[in-house]
Amino acid sequence: MKPILLLDLDDTLLQNNVNDFLPQYLGAFSKKAAAYLDPNQFIKSLLAGTQAMVDNRQPDCTLKESFDATFYPLTGVEVSSFERLAEQFYAEIFPTLRGLTSPIPQAIQLVNDALKRGYRLVVATNPLFPRTAILQRLAWANLPADKYPYEIITSYETFHFTKPEPAYYAEILARLGWPSEPVVVVGDDLERDIYAGRRLGLPAYWIDQLGKTPANNGDAPTKVGKIEDLIPWLERAKPQALQAQYTSPTAWLAILRSTPAGLDGFCRGLEGFDWATHPHPDEWSLTEVLCHLRDVDQEVNLPRLRKVLAETNPFLPGEDTDRWAEVRKYCFQDGLQAIHQFIATRGELVSLLESLTVADWQRPARHAIFGPTRLQELVSITAAHDRAHMGQVYKLLKQVAPSTMIQ
Repeated sequence: MKPILLLDLDDTLLQNNVNDFLPQYLGAFSKKAAAYLDPNQFIKSLLAGTQAMVDNRQPDCTLKESFDATFYPLTGVEVSSFERLAEQFYAEIFPTLRGLTSPIPQAIQLVNDALKRGYRLVVATNPLFPRTAILQRLAWANLPADKYPYEIITSYETFHFTKPEPAYYAEILARLGWPSEPVVVVGDDLERDIYAGRRLGLPAYWIDQLGKTPANNGDAPTKVGKIEDLIPWLERAKPQALQAQYTSPTAWLAILRSTPAGLDGFCRGLEGFDWATHPHPDEWSLTEVLCHLRDVDQEVNLPRLRKVLAETNPFLPGEDTDRWAEVRKYCFQDGLQAIHQFIATRGELVSLLESLTVADWQRPARHAIFGPTRLQELVSITAAHDRAHMGQVYKLLKQVAPSTMIQ
């Protein structure tokens, strides 16, 4: 199968030294905002908003919403006034920073060669900027989005997590429906690109930076090389070398955090009929999937985990949860309410898992279907269940609401 490449932008597709670019960017933006704010106060507030994005853990709060919730109270600026100013800045002044960057010929060749071979491409840039700034930087790289069919371009308007969180990469895969094809992270930054991808369980190709030494452990790059050597390596790599391995608590937690974020991204802007439409008579609607996920978390997953933690080797009965769709009349329920309820319960479940000790993950139980098991196996099954239903939602919306899938 042809791989999906998750391509970093700055210093991977575009030569852009952040130590040169960031001061110029902040200086230009603060100068534009001087009519509203003292430049020093503006920069401090902008950086505080950026930190709020990095710290965001709310799966129903986009990075932009997280930024706004911090930035505007600190500045006291009217939202509509600043948004007009920011729009002018990105349209008129941000383009003047292009001279600080330069295209990378080998990156252009990589993208063209990858598309000719049928690879799918994602621009997996750290989504701390608005989409317009990312689209402009892609154009500066001579890889404009109106010419190249990127499946996703991550930006702060639509994503919920940032690098180096493994959940950032999990959210990308959730928005792709957890594809069966190999997925490879490609980037120059060891911590933000490579280690984050590896902690999720993805293969990662590190574009070697002189003077840096990668970790010599499970986070180490799958392959180190020049950007022009990436496709030759992919073409000769054995399939197992490119196979994702979602086999650690870190990976499972990232998947469990990404599911509500991915659903939030999918469901914004849906029309009323989109929630209840069946792609085929024998397939669930979006509302039925959301109700299923909610009830399984509320009545199976979370109580089961609490039972394993509270008791010694407890017995766990099996549950036929698929029949609930008909018995509980999911098709007549409120899909928007269901997703809010699911997100709240999933928050409890993730908080519980984040508090576990190493020993807790090994706690035993007896399952009516699986037999002897451990807490970590139960969590891995929950993560696999999430991935299956996100694939279901992706395929469903591709059929009933394709316009909402533009990312």
